[in-house]
Amino acid sequence: MKAPFRERLDFDSGSGQVLDESRRYMLMRPEALMGLFRRLDDETRLKALDALAASVIEMGGDSARAYKAHGGGNADALLSTVAGTAPDLGWGAWSFARVSSGIELTVRNSPFAAGYGSASQPVCHAIAGMVTAVSRMVLDSDDIVARETECAACGAPACRFEARQI
Repeated sequence: MKAPFRERLDFDSGSGQVLDESRRYMLMRPEALMGLFRRLDDETRLKALDALAASVIEMGGDSARAYKAHGGGNADALLSTVAGTAPDLGWGAWSFARVSSGIELTVRNSPFAAGYGSASQPVCHAIAGMVTAVSRMVLDSDDIVARETECAACGAPACRFEARQI
């Protein structure tokens, strides 16, 4: 990738938008987003968080395809680019590991966990969506799904994800 993500952003105040090429971003406090989910009953919350993950798989996948193209199509470069971009987006500090069964990710300081507060179930579905999208490209299979195995909102020291073949 040519320039770090934060240096590629175009803060167009006149139009009221933030762009990375044609992809639009917005700044939002995590408490505002995650407060929406806190206000839902358990069943609706899970459906809404799953819908967020599905949306991130689609839209985050678009961003990941662009990152992969900028990196010459190299899968390991994609993991490095995504891990390097996450902090610039405020998505925490990411560390990927390739394992024989797939890809694992550790996220320190997840904004989704911090924004949600104490929870009995993992709440970082947006990150799981992004990990799913990226892992499908890295492992060259649409049959990959990432799930959060530990969440800081549930008291874990960091959020952990595993992406595996389904």
